[in-house]
Amino acid sequence: MYYYGGATAVGLRVNEGVVLGAERRFSYGGFILSKSARKVYLITDKIGMAAAGLVADIQAIAKNIRAEIKYYELSVEKKVSVRAVSKLIANMLYSYKFMPLMSEILVGGVDDTGSHLYIMDPVGSLIEDDYASIGTGAPIAIGIIESSYNKNMSIDEARDIVIKSIKAALSRDSMSGDGIDILIITYKGYKEEFIRV
Repeated sequence: MYYYGGATAVGLRVNEGVVLGAERRFSYGGFILSKSARKVYLITDKIGMAAAGLVADIQAIAKNIRAEIKYYELSVEKKVSVRAVSKLIANMLYSYKFMPLMSEILVGGVDDTGSHLYIMDPVGSLIEDDYASIGTGAPIAIGIIESSYNKNMSIDEARDIVIKSIKAALSRDSMSGDGIDILIITYKGYKEEFIRV
């Protein structure tokens, strides 16, 4: 399916945690609207989201899911799991199936059951996997990931693969570009960074 916004987003799960990354270009057809669109979001201190597609839809999903999670955690006084956040987003996407939010979503993080990475399409299909690439640059990025990925690698090695795979997509996908946002989530905490390319 073709998404007007384009993009490349990548996620890797390893034993220590999860690394999510996405580039910053916001393009519409052949026109670049912005070079600073965020597509990686911290949802809680242990869960993050990376997305590809229309930026307005991505922003709405991130804003709504943060509000839902805060309400849940205040109501039940319990931290939400990565699967619960993913299922909530999948249900949100499915509720718009006749007029979909034009976005593909990666949700990753750590909880009591380990590290997790979930992939969703615009109508809420939910799949857990060790690694994924979404967006118009996905076919290029996934080749780099598949040739290098090992679940037992360190979080720093996973970070390097995320950067390398997105850089490869940037060199071939005109819808992707203008730097890389990285979110690293481990049991010790999280770290956000921007890589200038």
